[in-house]
Amino acid sequence: MLEPKTVDVSRLIDERRINGFNIKLVAFSFLLVLMDGYDITSAAFAAPFLVKEWSITNMAALGPVFSASLLGVLFGSPLFGYLGDRFGRKVAIVGSCLTFGLFTLACIEAGSVTDLLYLRFLAGIGIGGLLPNITALNGEFAPRRIRATMIIIMFTGITFGGALPGLISATLVPQHGWQVLFLIGGVVPIAAAVLAIFLLPESLKFLVLKNRSREAIVRVVQALNPAIGVGPETCFVIQDEPAYSGFTPKLLFAGRLAYLTPLLWVMFICCQMSFYFTNSWLPTVLATAKVPTSHAALATSLFQIGGTVGGLALARPLDKHGFTPVAMLFALSLPIVASLGFLTDIEPLLMIAVFFAGFCLLGLQLGLNAASALIYPTAFRTNGSGWAFAVGRVGSVGGPVLGGILIAMKLPLYEIFLLVLIPLAIGTVASIVIARLFGRGFQDHVPGAPRTTSPATPRRGAVATL
Repeated sequence: MLEPKTVDVSRLIDERRINGFNIKLVAFSFLLVLMDGYDITSAAFAAPFLVKEWSITNMAALGPVFSASLLGVLFGSPLFGYLGDRFGRKVAIVGSCLTFGLFTLACIEAGSVTDLLYLRFLAGIGIGGLLPNITALNGEFAPRRIRATMIIIMFTGITFGGALPGLISATLVPQHGWQVLFLIGGVVPIAAAVLAIFLLPESLKFLVLKNRSREAIVRVVQALNPAIGVGPETCFVIQDEPAYSGFTPKLLFAGRLAYLTPLLWVMFICCQMSFYFTNSWLPTVLATAKVPTSHAALATSLFQIGGTVGGLALARPLDKHGFTPVAMLFALSLPIVASLGFLTDIEPLLMIAVFFAGFCLLGLQLGLNAASALIYPTAFRTNGSGWAFAVGRVGSVGGPVLGGILIAMKLPLYEIFLLVLIPLAIGTVASIVIARLFGRGFQDHVPGAPRTTSPATPRRGAVATL
């Protein structure tokens, strides 16, 4: 076919059909995110065995260990977000996988709670670094019409990964010790990082925007559409996004991002606070309802399954209607979460409520993760996502802490769950404001954002950015 003089890579990506390239990318990303979810929860499943082996008399001593990786995420998300925008999504993904893989593997040699605390914090830095970069990479290869859907499908790996340590602790730990949890959690991410070097593509939009290797750009373009003829005079551009000379946090508040970023952060905090609050209180609800142990395990699974279904249910509406479906799901969560405190005497209805609580809370979390990659331009997409993930961790840490304060006050269970409606109501208002202000138009473009570089001039062997 004729060689085009100019290839707009945004148009190329948006107008093409999904092919094996996207399927392989989502499948490999699913595996990486699965291990991310596995490593976040692995310490909790090792805890009962550590209590016995280390003769721990105060279970509260393990509390900081469980929070250490979440605290590490708070630092790792913006750090690796910066690296992703500076050196590439692929480089940051490989680096984050190696980081949390190596420090998780090192947990095998931990001999005390203090050792484990520091190692979990360092692993958390890598865990936090993976999510903004893998989100941006998938978002930058997915056509606009199904972008949120592709990201959410990839993100469901977290829920599956979070369930695996329970299976490992029940089948392998009794024979091989608690170390096997961290052995698997360390070796697999390291192996995946090595595979990513050879199998994972760099973002085409990033390569073009940063004027990177022409050969790399051509390889990715032809992988996306082998029918495109690329000649020595062909140049590659991004017509619909500004370029920036460097990242500063003030860019997150440029133009209409002055409204989008704070509102997104508010929703992240409220969603994660409500999710971790409810997740931490679920055992108490089940115990109050005198649910048998086998049924309690089923309820926990229902909560996770409901979240996966909720995220998938939100995906297509998010692509088509912007933040309006997010606002609707926030509003739906209010009566459902409140009902958990009132249904403790009716087990069948409680189980249904648990499923739909997961549907709303975890579904919202998956939807917001996708949205964080949709509202920022390529030039600082991983920075934008990274800061959103980091700020959201304030809620994930605050939720369980707030629960501890409320239980110390000896409030009735139904009053405790009524109080969790406060962050959910705030998140609902924030999502309604975004939906009213921007509708579907929150994706990619940043009207009013300053251009800090002038358009590059197309030249042979180089790329043009606009």
